[in-house]
Amino acid sequence: MFIYNNDIKLEDLGAGVSRKVLAHSENMMAVEVHFEKEAIGPMHSHPHEQLTYVLSGAFEFTIGEQVKIVKAGDTMYKEPNIEHGCVCLEAGVLIDNFTPMRKDFV
Repeated sequence: MFIYNNDIKLEDLGAGVSRKVLAHSENMMAVEVHFEKEAIGPMHSHPHEQLTYVLSGAFEFTIGEQVKIVKAGDTMYKEPNIEHGCVCLEAGVLIDNFTPMRKDFV
């Protein structure tokens, strides 16, 4: 299956964050998340495994007890049920991959 980014509407989540749900199946999902500078991804957890790739920008991420600055090209792994969140330091885009898919996103 082919998913064309230009065909997907950017969903405004408020507070400087928006997203596009990209390709997905019951087993996995890719999501593009856009952040304006100083936007916050609030601390949260979920039962999904998650890989996050920083496509652009800079972010301060908290994963569990660790706090690190990440920039374009960096990747993070979040195990199921770990608390995580971020603050956008420089406007950017994240690519989140979940397994299984996030049914609450569709």
